[in-house]
Amino acid sequence: MALAARTLRIPVTLIAILVWAECSSSAHSGPPFPIVPARVIGPYQVEVWTDPDATDDGTARGQFWVMMHRARSPEPLPGDTRAEVSILPRDRSGHPERADTSPVNGDVTRQFCALVMDHEGPFGVTVAINGPLGRGEVSADVDATYDLRPRPILMALYLLPFLLVGFLWLKLIIRRRGAPERTRTRIQAKLRG
Repeated sequence: MALAARTLRIPVTLIAILVWAECSSSAHSGPPFPIVPARVIGPYQVEVWTDPDATDDGTARGQFWVMMHRARSPEPLPGDTRAEVSILPRDRSGHPERADTSPVNGDVTRQFCALVMDHEGPFGVTVAINGPLGRGEVSADVDATYDLRPRPILMALYLLPFLLVGFLWLKLIIRRRGAPERTRTRIQAKLRG
């Protein structure tokens, strides 16, 4: 019985880890990719990365990272340089969504913002940079999609039948290993009696 309890501990631990991962997961649900490779725009060298997840519930899951450096100088970027990201649907009429970026961990060269992408489809993305060095603007297109990967809690649910079959199989193997000794003990008892 103690062995069965120890064997049951493994699937329970795995499920607990998956539930914890579900509870602690953030909005980021896929790898970001570049929509603007390193490009010189006015006084800046700019790179834009995105994870364009569409949502129906109004949460801002369209994530944008703007990386900026001085274009022609190794000197650091002034601390009050900021970017504004705006998106506009290309496949239907709609109003542009805008957000100001914020430095990631206080690093002015890496800035982040999130916007609501309310449907799947193409969006035009414009990044406008303002700072003491001047202004720069870059545009790109991106296709927003819904994140179709199952959530970790669903993965645990899908994995549960396989874990239970494995547990029963392991229990059967352990029982079979002990069976020859029990049979020998019964035979010896019958021979004595």
